[in-house]
Amino acid sequence: MNEIWHNPRCSKSRIALTLLKDQSIDVHIFYYLEENISYEQLISTIKKLSIPVIELVRSNEKIFRTLGLSRTSDDEILIKAMLENPILIERPILVLGTKAIIGRPPERIFDLFN
Repeated sequence: MNEIWHNPRCSKSRIALTLLKDQSIDVHIFYYLEENISYEQLISTIKKLSIPVIELVRSNEKIFRTLGLSRTSDDEILIKAMLENPILIERPILVLGTKAIIGRPPERIFDLFN
């Protein structure tokens, strides 16, 4: 199943979703700020992204500093922080089967289709 981790308040996320709809690409919209993310789901998505955990973290968010996190924080600490504060998760994320990509810039989502 195709899925987009979507934050309707994020312009990049809205653009990515519009691009998918314009291409008639059917995706399940996962409102990750409102729906619960399981540890397994987050780990699976990180593996599909094939990136270091810190690359999924929005380190410019105020909560990142408030929690005392840094770019050298342990992966498990970062994962726990993202589960407890999903605003820390970079967006949008497009998941297609065994692959995923962060849509920044939004047009990057099409890299998964090549």
